[in-house]
Amino acid sequence: MTKILLSLHVLAAILAVGPVTVAASMFPAALRRAAAEGDAGRTTLRTLHRICRLYAGIGIAVPVFGFATASSLGVFGDPWVITSVVLTAAAAGVLVLLVLPGQDRALTGTASPDGTPAAAVAARLALATGIFNLLWATVTVLMIVRPGSTTGA
Repeated sequence: MTKILLSLHVLAAILAVGPVTVAASMFPAALRRAAAEGDAGRTTLRTLHRICRLYAGIGIAVPVFGFATASSLGVFGDPWVITSVVLTAAAAGVLVLLVLPGQDRALTGTASPDGTPAAAVAARLALATGIFNLLWATVTVLMIVRPGSTTGA
């Protein structure tokens, strides 16, 4: 059962987090282009935002299968698991509190009510997205290296 849970956890991470990472990373550059193109570029922005929202929701499966796998392996108390859980929560927080609302504001035109140029808004979104991606990359490395693990799985 552990191998099935681990497989589902890894597949969920690849199929859910991967699209969010790619679409969120593409959004700031698309925002800069849309500022120059007008309505033509907004279609791309809406599509990227929709991908981010949809796959963020599906991404809930990643920690669900992760907790099930950790429980099955009996590694809940291991430092690498605790660190991964904290970093995953931080990544989710960055996505839900910074990236998705920033994209939404950019789409509704409220991203810069003070007249901040689209390039500055895009830069802030790129920073938040970079932090999100870095957190997930760190979690991925921890899942592979598992410092101090003795499970052999």
